[in-house]
Amino acid sequence: MSAAMTSIASTWRLATRGALPREARDTLFLLAVIAWTVAPHLPHVPWWAGALAVVVLLWRGALALRSAPLPPRWVLVGVLAMSVAATLASHRSLLGREAGITLLVALVALKTLELRARRDAFVVFFLGFFLVLTHFLRSQSMPIAAAMLVSVWGLLAALVLAHMPVGRPPLREAALLAGRFALLGAPIMALLFVLFPRIGPLWGVPQDGGAKTGLSGEMRMGEIAELAVDESIAMRLRFTGGARPDPATLYFRGAVLGAWDGVTWRSVMPRTPRLMRVGRDLTTQGTPVDYELTVEPLQIPTLPLLELTPSLPPDAGVRALLREDLSWMTDRPIAERLRLAARAWPRYRAGPLDADAAPREYLALPPGFSPRTLAWAAELRRDPRLAEADAGTLAGALFAHIRSGGFSYTLTPGTYGEDDPRSAIDEFWLDRKAGFCEHYAAAFVVVMRALDVPARVVTGYQGAEFNAADGSYVVRQSFAHAWAEYWQPGRGWVRADPTAAVAPDRIERSRPLTAPRGVIAGAIEGFSPGLLASLRARWEAVNSAWNQWVLGFNRTQQFDLMRELGIEAPQWEDLAFALIGTVVALSLAGAGWAAWAQRRREPWLAAWDGVRRSARELDVDLRAHQTPRALARVLRARHGAAAEPAVRALLALEARRYARDARPLRRADVAPLAREARRALRALGEDAPPAAAHSRA
Repeated sequence: MSAAMTSIASTWRLATRGALPREARDTLFLLAVIAWTVAPHLPHVPWWAGALAVVVLLWRGALALRSAPLPPRWVLVGVLAMSVAATLASHRSLLGREAGITLLVALVALKTLELRARRDAFVVFFLGFFLVLTHFLRSQSMPIAAAMLVSVWGLLAALVLAHMPVGRPPLREAALLAGRFALLGAPIMALLFVLFPRIGPLWGVPQDGGAKTGLSGEMRMGEIAELAVDESIAMRLRFTGGARPDPATLYFRGAVLGAWDGVTWRSVMPRTPRLMRVGRDLTTQGTPVDYELTVEPLQIPTLPLLELTPSLPPDAGVRALLREDLSWMTDRPIAERLRLAARAWPRYRAGPLDADAAPREYLALPPGFSPRTLAWAAELRRDPRLAEADAGTLAGALFAHIRSGGFSYTLTPGTYGEDDPRSAIDEFWLDRKAGFCEHYAAAFVVVMRALDVPARVVTGYQGAEFNAADGSYVVRQSFAHAWAEYWQPGRGWVRADPTAAVAPDRIERSRPLTAPRGVIAGAIEGFSPGLLASLRARWEAVNSAWNQWVLGFNRTQQFDLMRELGIEAPQWEDLAFALIGTVVALSLAGAGWAAWAQRRREPWLAAWDGVRRSARELDVDLRAHQTPRALARVLRARHGAAAEPAVRALLALEARRYARDARPLRRADVAPLAREARRALRALGEDAPPAAAHSRA
């Protein structure tokens, strides 16, 4: 990106100084715009595609500077064939987003070696516009949008230059004209953006399956610790009611994992799956919390909502079902940003209550795994104080063991079970006692099952970071968390977070462990503590507004706008009528403007007509095809030296008409010259005697 900016700046300086021929200047300007447009793709395309684009653009620039001939066509065909073969080798296909972008980068660069005529330039222009669109297949962030706005401006300026084939129009003039065109089209673009129906899945950006993800539907010890260094945003939260819950109660429920093979935790798939029903299996208690949630594309088929959200609004933008394990299962992975409003109850009771209905599937342990931990649990059960204890008492005993047993909370506990995978839980629980949240949750569930208590692992996010810049809460990937639930007769499923026993600040104050700062970040933090956090909060607030009002502008907001305009129950038909009416009105306005522009005379011709009318007062009648020079000859022949002021004014007016820059003349360019010519003609008529007869030049 910096190389492209340097290239554009240097080209602009040379071009504006007039040190380059017109063709070389325009070519270098177009190459600089193409380089700027291609630059954001370079980190994502294969290395050979980036190298090819850089080499070809530099080669074409050198040819333009030396006015050298372009390479023969067979060279281009050969390079194109190698590019296609390399694309096929890199992506195993010529179809799809990544392969298409790679080919387009190569084609745009190669096409610049065919800039022989205006037709070739137009092909490059429109390939450049298409290349601009491909950036939004990867990212719709503000920096990309701003960079592509500059690209569009540059391509429009190059297009304007191509329509000025005569003279040497300044780049600044072309850029200003292109900017004016873009501003004229901006209101139309805004209206279409607001009114165009959002019809899924047609409206949206396609996502590849290989996008970056956070949590998944499985868990292995150590995986969540890898997310702890990821500061990217997973969700944004805003409480719309008066009450704000305590950070310790902010649990965003993801996948629930109950099946364990000794290494990997997975969801339990019951033989007869059923959905959770409020009232029969689930009872909410206390005061609810209203909130708005913006979920980033997490690429998982689970919607991590605030516990406990029993229902979703109809306009949530996603199809999701509340499963029996209280997780929200979506019909497809979350591949686009979602924004929804919901209501949660921090206090609830879920699951069967009768001892006869105990969920026995959450007692299974793989044979041969964790033998020492199972023996430890059996020994704990033989304690007279715990022999007849209920599940809550046993959970409290495990919490007490974690607090007093020398356990530590760390991002780098090392790998467990390297020598023997069957002893991973044993090593953590009885030997090293250092781990992250998933280590504690997994070990807690194993011990509870060994004590004959149904238990399961729950993954999701815990806590949120308050952003004072806009009053919202940010949930980062580093807030990814795993906790446990155990089942107790009469109470149902009960949350138990063993991390709170070893690292209470992590839960109570939403303070996850962070990786050490880099050298630069550490120096800035030492110079001005809190500066980086403040800047990040402000940027995230602006980015949140961009996501909400631009990227997240959906059909709900469209209907809200229609209601504000007086339509009580807006439907798709109302949007369609509004869109059609707007298009028709704009088309009529455009036709009217075109008709007016057609009747409007060019400024120089209008000024010359005024001068011709003044000349008629001197009995000089010029034909329509005659120029100011012809009038000057007549005046000089009739009035001699007295006509010299008028002659000079007329010749200046003619010279302005045929100036070398050939840029479009404005009224302000010719009006002073025309006024001077008319003034000189009037003065000549007052001083000279009237002519004896009418003369025609």
